[in-house]
Parts: sequence; C-alpha cells; structure tokens
Amino acid sequence: MYTEREIKERFRKLSSAYPVVALVGARQSGKTTFLKEQIKNLNASYLSFDDPDIKELFDADVKKFEIQHIEGKAISILDEVQYCKDAGQKLKYLADKGRKLWITSSSEIILGKEVLSYLVGRVSIIRLYPFSLHEFLISKSQKETTKKILERNIWEHLSFGGYPKVVNTEDIELKKTILKDLYETMILKDIARTFSIEDLKSLEDFTKYLALNIGNLVSYEAISKNIGLSFQTIKKYLDAMEKSYLIIRIQPFFTNKTKEIKKQPKVYFLDTGLRNIVSKNFEAEFEGKIFENYVLSELIKLGLQVKYWRTKSKAEVDFVIEKDNEIIPIEVKLNQDKIEKSLYSFIETYKPKKAFIVTYRGEEKKEKEVKVSGCKIMFTDIIGLRKFLQN
Repeated sequence: MYTEREIKERFRKLSSAYPVVALVGARQSGKTTFLKEQIKNLNASYLSFDDPDIKELFDADVKKFEIQHIEGKAISILDEVQYCKDAGQKLKYLADKGRKLWITSSSEIILGKEVLSYLVGRVSIIRLYPFSLHEFLISKSQKETTKKILERNIWEHLSFGGYPKVVNTEDIELKKTILKDLYETMILKDIARTFSIEDLKSLEDFTKYLALNIGNLVSYEAISKNIGLSFQTIKKYLDAMEKSYLIIRIQPFFTNKTKEIKKQPKVYFLDTGLRNIVSKNFEAEFEGKIFENYVLSELIKLGLQVKYWRTKSKAEVDFVIEKDNEIIPIEVKLNQDKIEKSLYSFIETYKPKKAFIVTYRGEEKKEKEVKVSGCKIMFTDIIGLRKFLQN
C-alpha cells in the first residue's frame, strides 16, 4: 500500500514552476515510488539508467535518446542519471528544448559541478528521506495514539528505521535482513564505487566505529589511533558517507560564524535502523544517545538545519535550531527530568524565547511548561515538537 509523503505539496508547487526537479535521497527511501505515484494517469515515461540499453543510448546520442524515450511525453522520470556520461550538459539540452524532467539520485554527487551546475535557474532540488514518524504512523494506519501506543511505535521506528520496505515488513528477522542488504548495497555501490574507495574493510571498520560513537565529537586523532586511518582517509570517508545519506554531521552553534567552521562536528546516522544493523544492537531498552540520534533524524526530515552547543567548560545543549529569526534550544531525554544547568546557561547567554525538552517516556508533568528568564521551556514528546516546528 502506498504511503503519502510529506513532500507532496512542496513537490507539486515546484514541479509546476521548474522544468527540472531533482529528487535526491538515500537508496530505497521511496524516490521512484513517489514519482511513479505522481505520474499516474499522465502521459509520462519512466527511464531507469540501471537498464544498460537506456544508459547506452543516453551516453551515445542524447538526441536519439530524446526521440526514442521523451518525445511526445508530458513528463519523463530519469532514475539515477548521475552515472551517465556528460549528464549535466545533456540534461541542460533537454530542459532548453522544453522537456519536463524529474530526475533522481541516491548521492549528493549529482548536486556538484558535473551535473546540476549546468541547470542553474532550471532546476529545483528536493530531498526525500526514509519515513518520518508521521509517515510511519500513516503506514501503520495509526490515526490516534495513547502515550503507551506512541512509545511502542517510536520504539519500532527507532529500532528498525524508516525505510519503506523495512517499515512494511512485519517479521523482525526479515526487517534485519533487509537492513543488512541495504547497508551492504550502500557501502559497495553508493559509497565505495561512487567515491572510488577500494579498501572496503577499513570503510566498514570506520562505519562501525561511528555507529558505536554516535553523538560524540569527531576527533581525527582518536579515530586514527583506534582504527589506524590517516586524517585524509577519514575526511574522504566522512564526505562520501554523508553525500550517500548514511550519516550526517552537525556543526556547533556560535553567534560568531567563523567559529562554527573551526570547531569539531558531531556525527549521527540519518536512519537509526541502519545504525543499529551496523552496531548489531537491537535492544528492548535503548540508550539515551540513540534516542538523541532519532530526534535529530526527525528534525532533519523537517528540513531544518541543526547544530549543537558546547562551551569550553563542557556545558552542552543537544540541539539548536534557528527558525523564523529565533534561536531554539532542544534537550533530548529518555525520561522527563529536571532542567539541566547547561540549558539554564544557554538561556542566560542567548535569551531565547522558547526551549524544548523532548522525552520518550515517563509520567506526564503537571507543569508542561515553565518560564526561566523570559524563556518558555516546554516539555513534550517528538510529535509535539514536530507540530510546533511545522507551525
């Protein structure tokens, strides 16, 4: 059964305004399924460049490709076009001929100078991630929840992630098998092949190291000491993994923007199910760091730029977002608890109007919000946070 995606309305508006729309995101996140749903009852063509004949014709002669596959069609979907020869120039030719194109890629490499730089002013880019919690609940036909029902659904979504094929599989062991196969495909095809990485063993060791250290500051020195990689190799692996939608790096928050570049980032996995299959960790009770990763993933799926805050004295706030000219700190906790000194410190320093403490479980607080130095601190769950930020 098809699950409607949250990007639908934005996609509809942008596809009517631009000749080319690029839908990018991790392998098996649902890009092709989404686009095929949008062309139902339309005169359209779907072209996968995994088909050698389609790729060969595109590589050899774009005009012949146009006559064979695009002429007479209102819309053409070009799936994984970044692997083709001179893709940017050829897409520009087709766009300038008035062809309406929807293109997909499972790597951010398509956004570079080789492809989309040729399409400036002609293309809009949309990212499609694995199912958000909202989409996950829709796929489960879960219209209403209690606190316990929500906790159970979050546990499943956090444990096995949001990839549609995984979500739509009920068998736990089969979920793990699909995740393992997906991870191996991403490592071999999207990361190793696309970014010319030959030492798969060191890449897998590095991935496992990151999975076991989510939410920690990235220290090139520590990584080099633990798994024997050079600084240059670590940087290459991080870039490749991020551009293939396996991990995400978040930078520290400072009002001095130059400091943001200099300080160490933190690394999280974009999908917690993939993180769990890499670390071989599917526990009935998960740790605070994995829930922190889960909340970050939901914030990214809302299209927000997320940072963290940490001082030299190690006062720390998990996440900071800037929205509508407001600074909003977010603390993540498994259980509802007291307000930490670090959050008080952030409030005193930056004077935000609102702050959130997001929890997974625990008794409902009698006071769902308190005021501290003019800042409204709100206790909520992940759904409450999403609703506020979307509004």
